[in-house]
Amino acid sequence: MGLLCHSGKGFNFADVTIAEENYLKAIFKLSDGALGNISTNSIAMEMSTSAASVTDMLKRLADKDMVDYERYKGASLTNNGLDMAKRLVRKHRLWEVFLTEKLGFAWDEIHEIAEELEHIGSNALTERLDRYLGYPRFDPHGDPIPDAAGAIVHRSCEQLSMVKPGQSGQVVGVGNSNSSFLQFLNKLSIGIGSHIRVDDCFEFDGSLKVTVNHGAQHTLSDRAAANLFISLNA
Repeated sequence: MGLLCHSGKGFNFADVTIAEENYLKAIFKLSDGALGNISTNSIAMEMSTSAASVTDMLKRLADKDMVDYERYKGASLTNNGLDMAKRLVRKHRLWEVFLTEKLGFAWDEIHEIAEELEHIGSNALTERLDRYLGYPRFDPHGDPIPDAAGAIVHRSCEQLSMVKPGQSGQVVGVGNSNSSFLQFLNKLSIGIGSHIRVDDCFEFDGSLKVTVNHGAQHTLSDRAAANLFISLNA
């Protein structure tokens, strides 16, 4: 039986390093609201590091009561870890709104900058930023922004890859904020709010023929379609 690492010691958010914060956010992303442990290998892939490095980090986070870690079974966030992860996600997404709406950055330019800004520890700054922006609910990529209490509002949407020919809707989110993917979408004039109609589906490779904004037609790979989320028209 694996060793369950969990500490009941008192906790101070200031004790968490930037590297540790990045791991917490990665585990939160991989869990996507589901229960159960995230495997060491999955975390290693997300963080682009070795499984051995992940194991060392998980033990450190368990000692700080941020994760429950069981050898060979992976890790899950504790209440402290979940709280911290949501704080980071909240700050990251608020900064992305600020960068696009107030400083004029494009949606493919903001992720890396927000990665740095999210580690600013001031809660007062976060709350003033939220108020200044008018309490936005979604970031420029369509991701929901946790509120001050950590609540997250999810909206009904479908992966474009699962949409049938003849159906249409508005783009409400992307599953990949990598700049190369967003630049690809820019070339097709696809963004948040764009209208997409699925005209045909090619069984051979899962690609889709679509019409964008009632005009241009494009063929999207299964990979591209799987990273676009739309709210279907009634």
